[in-house]
Amino acid sequence: MTQPTVGVLALQGDVREHQRMLAEVGAQSTTVRTPAELDAVDALVLPGGESTTMWRLARTFGLLEPLRKRVAGGMPAYGSCAGMIMLADRIEGGVAGQETVGGMDITVRRNAFGRQVDSFEGDLDFPALGAGPAFHAVFIRAPWVEKVGDGVDILARVATADGGNTGNIVAVRQGRLLATSFHPELTADARVHALFLDIVKEA
Repeated sequence: MTQPTVGVLALQGDVREHQRMLAEVGAQSTTVRTPAELDAVDALVLPGGESTTMWRLARTFGLLEPLRKRVAGGMPAYGSCAGMIMLADRIEGGVAGQETVGGMDITVRRNAFGRQVDSFEGDLDFPALGAGPAFHAVFIRAPWVEKVGDGVDILARVATADGGNTGNIVAVRQGRLLATSFHPELTADARVHALFLDIVKEA
């Protein structure tokens, strides 16, 4: 069996950081900026960055419709931060006319945790990553998930003030689609990328 090739959408955002993490978990990766490059990959990472810029550039590069078709056709995809917004079917707090790739039956609130100055880090209980320490997550102008559809699994929430696990939803999976509010590519913990590679191999 040939090794799957994971594309990283390279219009804007944390492209090299995701490629570094994918290499760490043994995945082949390449950048994707054109429909032809999208056709050549088995799966796709949509990185953190700025979701409105990403959407506009995807339109400019003629990628938005091809992305929608590949995701709707079952291509595995993982979105971090802005990438989560791009995979959401619905956005709250977006700019006028903002579009997404869609595919996940979720409603995401853009910049939900506040502005850049409100960025923070925190430990998450993330059972889907297997046994091991809590995942130390980096949130930068992060969204959160306000609502999920019936087919969506909630993988992690931020802790509440009393340490409970009923806070806002920050990681979800729906079939071959995975999304996190936070930036695992900015940490030294490759477990989220390993989980995504498992999804890609299953597909």
